[in-house]
Amino acid sequence: MTDIDALVIGAGVIGLAVARALALTGRSVVVLETADRIGSETSSRNSEVIHAGLYYPTGSLKAKLCVSGRKKLYAYCESRGVTFKRCGKLVVAADDSEMPGLRALAAKGAANGVDDLKLISAEEAKKLEPALACVGAILSPSTGIFDSHAYFLSLQGDAEAAGASFALKTPFLSAQVEDDGILVEAGGAEPMRLKTALLVNCAGLYASRVAARIAGLDPAKIPETRYARGNYFTLPGRAPFSRLIYPMPMKHGVGLHLTFDVGGQARFGPDVEWIDDINYNVDPRRAKMFSDAIRRYWPEAPVEKLSPAYCGIRPKIVGPDQDSADFRIDGPKKHGVPGLINLFGIESPGLTSSLAIAEHVLSL
Repeated sequence: MTDIDALVIGAGVIGLAVARALALTGRSVVVLETADRIGSETSSRNSEVIHAGLYYPTGSLKAKLCVSGRKKLYAYCESRGVTFKRCGKLVVAADDSEMPGLRALAAKGAANGVDDLKLISAEEAKKLEPALACVGAILSPSTGIFDSHAYFLSLQGDAEAAGASFALKTPFLSAQVEDDGILVEAGGAEPMRLKTALLVNCAGLYASRVAARIAGLDPAKIPETRYARGNYFTLPGRAPFSRLIYPMPMKHGVGLHLTFDVGGQARFGPDVEWIDDINYNVDPRRAKMFSDAIRRYWPEAPVEKLSPAYCGIRPKIVGPDQDSADFRIDGPKKHGVPGLINLFGIESPGLTSSLAIAEHVLSL
């Protein structure tokens, strides 16, 4: 006999969305979180962009869940009063050599179901954004920004209103697969032992470590999680753009783009810096690389005033020399353990996709 219907490990945005979705079905839900607050790592260290769905291989989970999740996220923000702005973005080709890639990116976006993309000329782009330099661009009107922290709190509120409980400062220690459920051990000031019918591993950066502590799960079914830090820099004052500006994507990232928060503060990033251990230090010496990248699309940028802002870390399930991987959402059909769902490699566009990811978890 189980104590609860579902236990979710991790109170980042994916854990919050999954806990909400499970609780809304009437299940009893407990969420374990090591930190003292929700959404404190990967979820809160990003660009706060609502992505349209251009970049991901057609038919992939990333493509399908981003396009579906974007629509759900806008509707959710509107219904809950979460601040957002459908500001749109321009993906720009800095020179003629990038135009074939730009056209291919527009075609991929259209194939993914992003139905409002428009290829525009340099002159048209300049009319929209006079400070911009490019030879062509994709206009993506459905890209936006939002207050991610307000979103996290709203998801938590929904989950709690539906009966879910959150155990902060309560690290997951281990689990044992048994015939009638999964027995979970948790630590902290008030250690607990719970038997759950469903265990959902939404531990993000730590998902592989969590999975390795589940006795009864084949280790061969656990990918290695590697870390790619994304650094951000800021400039003082307001940037002369009303839309987000993205260069052509690079391997393992979408390029050093210009975004702004809902208050209008501009920021640039993220880059891709592979690291061995989790730490959130931004190296000021990376400013030179940022300066060179920014001036390709904003020649007059006062890059001498760039200053380090913050960084996030992507949980990668491939290495730097491999192609980017799709989301891995492994249910019993994948690993053979009833009642267990592991989520690995949930990086961008995980924030945009969060509500759709939660629905996908329910379907498993």
